[in-house]
Amino acid sequence: MTVRFDKLGVVIAAIIAYAAFAAPFATFRANRIVPGEARSILDSLPAAVGPLLLAILVIAAIIALLKTPLVLRLAASVIALAALAILIGVAGSFLTPEGNTFARISPASGFWLLIFAFTLLLADVLTRLNLSPWARLGGLVIAALAIGLLLASGSWNSLSILKEYANRADSFWAEGSKHVTLALGSLAAAVVVGLPLGILCHRVDKFRAGVLNVLNIIQTIPSIALFGLLIAPLGWVATHVPGAAALGIRGIGAAPAFLALFLYSLLPVVANTVVGLAGVPRAANDAARGMGMTDRQRLFGVEFPLAFPVILTGIRIVLVQNIGLATIAALIGGGGFGVFVFQGVGQTAMDLVLLGAVPTVAMAFAAAIILDAVIEMTATKRRVETA
Repeated sequence: MTVRFDKLGVVIAAIIAYAAFAAPFATFRANRIVPGEARSILDSLPAAVGPLLLAILVIAAIIALLKTPLVLRLAASVIALAALAILIGVAGSFLTPEGNTFARISPASGFWLLIFAFTLLLADVLTRLNLSPWARLGGLVIAALAIGLLLASGSWNSLSILKEYANRADSFWAEGSKHVTLALGSLAAAVVVGLPLGILCHRVDKFRAGVLNVLNIIQTIPSIALFGLLIAPLGWVATHVPGAAALGIRGIGAAPAFLALFLYSLLPVVANTVVGLAGVPRAANDAARGMGMTDRQRLFGVEFPLAFPVILTGIRIVLVQNIGLATIAALIGGGGFGVFVFQGVGQTAMDLVLLGAVPTVAMAFAAAIILDAVIEMTATKRRVETA
């Protein structure tokens, strides 16, 4: 009998082996800022639980290493991820001394490598299964519910990131609201301005080159530099334009952050609008003209619907980009989850950094899955309608 190895599985199995047996699973700190003490899986968990987790990891690594059925690989990745999510909470309770409120227990590099390895395995399986958009959305909802149940159950309360959250619960949701407002608000403004601009660029060739070149130049400016460049002109506007300061326009704060994100958002929206409209089949336009449709009717009744999946792809790029870039807004007083990231960096408190970074990554990941599913459903619908 010939044993066949999966190429990606070899890499995944190697990561699992290193993370499970060589890298630390959890870190114990006497308080939130002192250096931590690395603990292995066996040292982080009760006597009967540590070997059980190692056994799960070894079996899952073997399944990933060999060419096994997709259903088995799916089950192995899900079971391993669930075990890691539950048992890191157990490690937090186990390592925290009784009655000690100062100690901090946080996941270490081994835990994060294991999460990465099994997430990679899960993503590979889902890609091979070629799930429908609704199935992918359903998987996202199930994952969100599972994480919500773990948070509600209190299983992770002993972990340092949850202790940081408990100390900053009100500000966490306030900064989260600012983060979402910056990301979605700048996207909405870019769509309102970018769609007409893209249509104009599609119709007028000379105008197209100039607009896209300017937007390309803006896109090359580093985010921190662009935020800084906007401070002086917006500060002048706040000082000299009546009512501007009352509207919240000033040199620092949400205004320059919003404007910078808006400027970064224009290129993907405008460029994808141009590409989408240019990709409309000539036959569809000819048929519309033959039916006596006006330019306006053809634009909104034929061209725009057919170009919509491509335009939506640009919107997807902008949303994921803005969710990440909004983190930098905290440097100029714009708020958002970046507040916790930069506070954590300044205080050398990694768990405070994670309090800002983890929800940002989760939002970007969820936004990508949702919009990818919507794009696929829209493209499929258009293909059916034009068939």
